[in-house]
Amino acid sequence: MLPPILEIYVLWHPRDEKGREIAQEFIEHFRGNAFTGLIGGAVEVFIRSEGWRTQDDAPRPIPFSRTALPIGIEPAKFIAVVPLMGMEMASAMASDSAPWRRYMEEIVRLHQKTRGSIGIFPYYLDGPGSLDHTILEDLLGNYQRIAGSPLGPGETSIMLRCRDLAQGITQHFSQGADKRLTVFISHTRQHHQGRESNTQLISLIREIIANTRLRYFFDANDLQPGEDWDRALRDNAATGALLAVRTDAYSSRKWCQREVLTAKRAGMPVVMIDALDRGEEKGSFLMDHVPRVPVRKTESGWNRENVYRALGLLVDESLKRMLWRHQEKLSQAEFGGDIAWWAPHAPEPTTLVQWLEDTWKDGTLPPKGSELRILHPEPPLAEDEKLVLSQMASLCGKGLELDIMTPRLLAARGG
Repeated sequence: MLPPILEIYVLWHPRDEKGREIAQEFIEHFRGNAFTGLIGGAVEVFIRSEGWRTQDDAPRPIPFSRTALPIGIEPAKFIAVVPLMGMEMASAMASDSAPWRRYMEEIVRLHQKTRGSIGIFPYYLDGPGSLDHTILEDLLGNYQRIAGSPLGPGETSIMLRCRDLAQGITQHFSQGADKRLTVFISHTRQHHQGRESNTQLISLIREIIANTRLRYFFDANDLQPGEDWDRALRDNAATGALLAVRTDAYSSRKWCQREVLTAKRAGMPVVMIDALDRGEEKGSFLMDHVPRVPVRKTESGWNRENVYRALGLLVDESLKRMLWRHQEKLSQAEFGGDIAWWAPHAPEPTTLVQWLEDTWKDGTLPPKGSELRILHPEPPLAEDEKLVLSQMASLCGKGLELDIMTPRLLAARGG
C-alpha cells in the first residue's frame, strides 16, 4: 500500500468560530469525487485545532518527514498546511513562550528547510488588514494567501477558496512551480449563418479568467507570428489545461479537433464547456471522454456560475494529474514493470493508438501475444468500451491483449 501523496492539514484556533466551517468545506472538497480515483489514500485531509494535552496547548503536531513518526507510519510525499488566520490565533501567539507561537514557528522552520515537500497556504478569516502588527502576520504574511475576495458575479466563496487552494498546491509541488497554471481556450472563430456569434461568451470567459490567479491564457490570437499552437500545448502540458468551448460549429472545425486531440495525447486536462444553441450536425468522437459543464444563455446573459464551475473542475483535474504522475514514480518499487501504461485519464482510441505507436517506435512494445496492463484513474471504462480498445490493440500485428483497470480493481486483485 502506498503512503498518501498529499496530506492537507487545516489549522485554526478553536475560538475562531469561522475556522471550523471553512475547514469542513476543504474536507468535503478534497475528499470528494474529484480525487477518489487515485491509488489508495492519495489525498488525505486532517484538522488541527484543539489543544493536544490541555485546552490552552497547541494542537497535535503534524507528521512532517523530518520529524519522529510512529513505527509503520510513512510521511506523505507532499504536505500542505492551511492556517486559517484569525484574531484568536493571533492573540494566542502574543507571548514568546506561547505554545501556539512555537507550533507555528516550527512549521515555518521546517518549510524553509524542505520547500519541495511542504507548502504553507494561509487564509485570512477576517481579511488581511485585521492582523496587522501581530506576530502571526509577521510570521505568515509573506506567504501567498488563499483568496477570499473579491467574488465575481456568479461565484461563491466556496468556489473561490477551493479553486485557489487546489491551484496553489498544484503549482507549489509541480515541476516548474514558478509557473502559474495556464488555461488554453479552444473555440471556433467561424459561425453558421443565422446562428448567434460566440464572441460574447468567449469575452466573458476571458474576463472571468483574467480576474482569477490563473496565468494569462492564450488561444490562437495570443500566439506570436511563427509560434506553433500544437507545440505550445505539448510544451505546457504539465502546467496547463485546455478549456474547450463547444458551440454549434466547434466539433466540425479542423483546428478545434486538432487542439483537443493534441491536448489529450499530451496528457493535458481537458474540460468542455457545452454552449450548444441549435445543436450539431454530426459531432466528433475526438470531443468525447472529457468532463463537460453546460453553459446556457438566458435573458440576463450567459450563466457565469457554470463558467466558474468549469474553471474549478479544470484546476482539480490539473492537481489530480500532478498527483498521478508522482504516484507513478513512487509505485515502481511496488508494481515494477507490471503496468505498461500509466494513462493519465481513461484510455480511448485517440490516446491508445498514439501510445501503441510511440512504444513501437521506442522499441518498448512487448513481444507478440503479450498482455498489456493499463492503469488509469477512476471511473472505470464500461465493458463495451474495453472491448473496442482490445479489438484495436489486437489489430496492430502483435496479438496484444489489454488488461485495463483502475486503482480499485488493482487493489481488489491484490496488486
